[in-house]
Amino acid sequence: MLFDTHVHLNAEQFADDLEEVINRALNEGISRMVVVGFDRPTIEKAMELVDRYECIYASIGWHPVDAIDMKDEDLQWIEELSSHPKVVAIGEMGLDYYWDKSPKDIQKEVFRRQIQLAKKVKLPIVIHNREATADIVEILKEEGAEEVGGIMHCFSGSPETAKECVDMNFYISLGGPVTFKNAKKPKEVAEAIPLEKLLIETDCPYLAPHPYRGKRNEPSYVKLVAEQIAEIKGLTLEEVAHATTANANKLFGIK
Repeated sequence: MLFDTHVHLNAEQFADDLEEVINRALNEGISRMVVVGFDRPTIEKAMELVDRYECIYASIGWHPVDAIDMKDEDLQWIEELSSHPKVVAIGEMGLDYYWDKSPKDIQKEVFRRQIQLAKKVKLPIVIHNREATADIVEILKEEGAEEVGGIMHCFSGSPETAKECVDMNFYISLGGPVTFKNAKKPKEVAEAIPLEKLLIETDCPYLAPHPYRGKRNEPSYVKLVAEQIAEIKGLTLEEVAHATTANANKLFGIK
């Protein structure tokens, strides 16, 4: 039983064959998935999916790239939706210094407000980080994010940073890049971080693992991520599957 902790089945790339994609995942032993909504349209779609499929849960928040578009009523709406029993986290949120649509000060403000919301509604947070590690760690500490904890989604940093995040009550989530031959850091992180603090994800339709790199990613491929972690750690696939699923259920409060 595998748990894909970060999917975008609400993306247009799945508009034509969503049912088949979900069935393929279930047939591969992926028992649960968290669909991430990060703006109005994707949150609306995520909420539709959690009501339609037993295996799907949702995380809802506001993406840092679009921070400049977030209004007070959007945050209020996210708070209202967070009471749904299948909304298990707030996010993805964070900082993205690669794209320059939203100024850094606005990104930081929107990030802080979402951490505060998560603490208010007592849900863990899902962190998006692109080229902003130092500022993200600083804000997590200043806002007391340790209180709710969460996920460093698709982690691409160093083992040292990963350990710092674990110390702040965060899980490290690894996706397709851990399977890439030239991806040194994710493999080092997989080796360094204890299994009880690791999660797996696809981030589909993006970042497909080897041998599907460059193609559309989907939840059934999360098994390849688990197999790679098992190989790095000298464990069986079953051991990695059991532990990462238990970790996800614990974090998200799923019985």
